Amino acid sequence: MVGMREKLVVLIGPTAVGKTKMSVELAKRLDAEIISGDSMQIYRGMDIGTAKITPTEMQGIPHHLIDIKDPEDSFSVAEFQQLVRPLIREITRRGKLPMIVGGTGLYIQSVLYDYQFTDAPSDEVYRQKLRKFVEENGEMELFGMLKAVDEESAARIHPRNVRRVIRALEIYHCTGKTMSEWQKTQTSELLYDAAIIGLTMEREQLYRRINERVEQMIDNGLFDEVKALYDRGLRDCQSIQAIGYKELYSYFGGTISLEEAIEQLKQNSRRYAKRQLTWFRNKLPVCWFDMTDPTKFDQTRDEILQYIEGKLYRKKNI
Repeated sequence: MVGMREKLVVLIGPTAVGKTKMSVELAKRLDAEIISGDSMQIYRGMDIGTAKITPTEMQGIPHHLIDIKDPEDSFSVAEFQQLVRPLIREITRRGKLPMIVGGTGLYIQSVLYDYQFTDAPSDEVYRQKLRKFVEENGEMELFGMLKAVDEESAARIHPRNVRRVIRALEIYHCTGKTMSEWQKTQTSELLYDAAIIGLTMEREQLYRRINERVEQMIDNGLFDEVKALYDRGLRDCQSIQAIGYKELYSYFGGTISLEEAIEQLKQNSRRYAKRQLTWFRNKLPVCWFDMTDPTKFDQTRDEILQYIEGKLYRKKNI
């Protein structure tokens, strides 16, 4: 892996900051192909709630890892890593520039650094013990065990994602280190010649855009999209834990009103954006660009292009 130094552009940022539009504008000028770095846009039939790019918005730019799974399927960070690395090589061989675009930080980090998930210690007996514990006590009791020993992982993993909760507990059981601590013991050297760009925005404006996006999603048919999944009988699936789906599921289940579901959707989206920004700033070497002023879009795009040119193509001064 040490010799793998393909050029790579990574465009990250919180939800609703404007990654989709910027990524296409950059890709057109860089002759790039885009790899989705979003853990939920992989699912077919989940278009509106995940703000999935439309064929029109793509403007002919090839996009990868969109609509590759059914909503009942599971998907892991390790699987994402296994799919993306060969894609980067293939795109590079075609003479194009690979560009990862998305907001799922751990997924993107797993590609950029040499995380060897399969090398993490395991204990099948302990794993079976935890599975039995879930059957007898429920998912939330298991999640409580994780929160007690590894708050950082618990903040990232959904309580109903039992497989990931068990894996995090298993690593702690085998090593005495949390999953996050174990990952930090692995190499911190970037595997690619990467330009990592982050888009940010003044917080109040970002939250306003998020609220407006939720309203637009509802106008575009989010209610019907989620109801179709609900009517198919999909319940405890990884995909249904996505923001925009779990809130409306609570409404369809009769536990909250539609108004409460919409307000929760807005609130959860704002909180997620805040967590995304914190995570990216702490975990990745990002060069940030401000998107607050929409009249400066072209200027910001050109500044990003200039940064990429300097980062990936200009010879370093010796």
